[in-house]
Amino acid sequence: MRWILVTAIVVATVLSDLLQSYEMKRAGEQSVRPHGLMRLTQEIARRRLLILAIACMAVSFFAFMALVQREPLSFAVPASAASFVLETLLARLVLRERISPRRAVGAAIVLCGVVLVGG
Repeated sequence: MRWILVTAIVVATVLSDLLQSYEMKRAGEQSVRPHGLMRLTQEIARRRLLILAIACMAVSFFAFMALVQREPLSFAVPASAASFVLETLLARLVLRERISPRRAVGAAIVLCGVVLVGG
């Protein structure tokens, strides 16, 4: 059950972050003034993929809560860090972001940590 929850956390987190990044880049820069926040709220309501991102974030949150009920936090947090690795890879492939060698090595080190904790 723990690996099912970890998988749910990672997939939901990655999907949420990718959708948020995609949609917010399409929306452009937003103001944090009261009028700007109202406009941003209206913008969110119109974008289905952003609403899906919020739903994925909720799935990730509740799966994480279920995981920490069953497993030690010292396992749950590092195991869920696998999302960093997958997000870095998909940011390159899906969002066409430039990933520096230094960032790629950092993601690989995180992956090694996830493997060590999961073993």
